[in-house]
Amino acid sequence: MDCVTSDNPPGAADPAALRPALPSPLTELTDERFAERGLRLLLKRDDLIHPDLPGNKWRKLEPNLRAAAASGARTLLTFGGAYSNHLRATAAAGRLLGFGTIGVVRGDELADRPLNPSLARCAADGMRLRFVDRATYRRKAEPEVLASLAPPDAFVIPEGGSNAAAALGCTELGRELRGVADVVGVACGTGGTLAGLAAGLSAGQRAIGFPVLKGGFLETEILRLQNEAFGGRRGAWTLDDRFHGGGYAKTSPELEAFAADFASRHGIELERVYVAKMLYGLTTLAQEGAFAPGTRVVTVITGAP
Repeated sequence: MDCVTSDNPPGAADPAALRPALPSPLTELTDERFAERGLRLLLKRDDLIHPDLPGNKWRKLEPNLRAAAASGARTLLTFGGAYSNHLRATAAAGRLLGFGTIGVVRGDELADRPLNPSLARCAADGMRLRFVDRATYRRKAEPEVLASLAPPDAFVIPEGGSNAAAALGCTELGRELRGVADVVGVACGTGGTLAGLAAGLSAGQRAIGFPVLKGGFLETEILRLQNEAFGGRRGAWTLDDRFHGGGYAKTSPELEAFAADFASRHGIELERVYVAKMLYGLTTLAQEGAFAPGTRVVTVITGAP
């Protein structure tokens, strides 16, 4: 079922017109849970890159938007769940740059319900929403299914924006952290950010990804992305899948308590789907003694609440 929006705009602008704030700020926090272990805690504020395309959404979308403009496409088609930040960022990019946008949403049962705030924002930005059943959604990359969803002029961006172009775009995040980080923590949905981040770091640095979905599939996906983007595994990276809280967009009393305590300590509200889980994981690792004294621990803040 479709949610109808406005007609496609006549053309698309260069993504540079959005004037992202790069490199994103790096700020240090004093947190006793890290300080008592002799660790420094720094926040890489990618959430401040752009008000409508924050964090890894900008870094992954920008190369795809350039490719779409170069191809002459007038429409962007992409995929996501009911609370997808990627759908919101793609809709905003379409509005700002002059692309039409189509969002294929997982779950045809949602078509008969009022739009949640995330999908309502997509629709307000001009995105046409197509709700498909979950079995069809799982087959979204198959040519016959994709042909039924995408108009002839559409440029297709994968779920979460993660492809080889996105991984290449995220290498700049790693380069911005050369010389200022020993360990970098990042939340992982589809794996594109970690794939590029790790490739951009220098020798002696390492990245830890914190999956926000359960299932244990992400290592294979990150390796696939690195193979496509770089020809093989790049950088030192690992995954810690203990902090997904039960699955995507799910939370727990422990996570809520951690986020509330962090806001009380530092005056920073944490986005729950990604950022809070990552910071909860890094703080737990610090308290477990996973990092040597003197380690500079950088957390990538990929989105706002």
